[in-house]
Amino acid sequence: MSFTIEERGKSNAQDYRVFFKNSEGRYISPFHDIPIYADEAENVFHAVIEVPRWTNAKMEIATKDPLNPLKQDVKKGRLRYVANVFPHKGYIWNYGAIPQTWEDPCHKDGDTGCCGDNDPIDICDIGNKVCSHGEVIQVKVLGTLALIDEGETDWKVIVINVEDPEAKAFDNIDDVRRLKPGYLEATVDWFKRYKVPDGKPENQFAFNGEFKDKDFAIDVIKSTHGFWKALISQETDAADLNRMNTCLSDSPFCCSDDDAKAAVDATPSFDDEDPIPATVDKWYYYEKK
Repeated sequence: MSFTIEERGKSNAQDYRVFFKNSEGRYISPFHDIPIYADEAENVFHAVIEVPRWTNAKMEIATKDPLNPLKQDVKKGRLRYVANVFPHKGYIWNYGAIPQTWEDPCHKDGDTGCCGDNDPIDICDIGNKVCSHGEVIQVKVLGTLALIDEGETDWKVIVINVEDPEAKAFDNIDDVRRLKPGYLEATVDWFKRYKVPDGKPENQFAFNGEFKDKDFAIDVIKSTHGFWKALISQETDAADLNRMNTCLSDSPFCCSDDDAKAAVDATPSFDDEDPIPATVDKWYYYEKK
């Protein structure tokens, strides 16, 4: 199964969008139409890359827009770029989400005591390749970190691209600790401090910031897949989420290819990019608590 992207609007501008197509050339939703599994028997999952490693633009699946294209987050009327909190430059992994998952904001997690963040579950790909935004990869799950972000449960699943030349050596979170020493500690540090430059406090974690293993992580993913199933079948209130899809024939929100094309055509045509602000390369320093 292969996927391609179609860019619309102007890169590094608020109208920029990245739409997805399947191998048949049909427009699809990366939230709803890309299958969660690449190989269910082997627990290999699809992952949509939103933010390539070392970059700063906070790209994300637009859960409230028709067909859920990628777009850059906007805060206080300005495009959002994650600060470089020394010694981290941008995102330190390929960052993205597993399709057909949803962290239900009305479900209080029994382990964290907090409700979900209303988004697909996040992944951090530790493989060697620097991916591009909109790339769809197949990943092995290694473990997970339970971030508590402004009072919401925000799981961060540690994965590795199955096509990585080192992938066979990684089967669980302890392999990351052994083969990439310091990476897990840096991951906790990154998530703890990345919002401090915006004037917010350090983030907190469930389990005292300890990573849970592969089996625990897969169970979490499966539970969020169950929440998504309820969402897409209209068993759960979506609030302001957009459930438009083109491939789920049993979903009340499945639309025609013409309707999908009309949604894409309603956005501006692709244009030259705007420059990235020079301030994005600034380093932020502060003393750890």
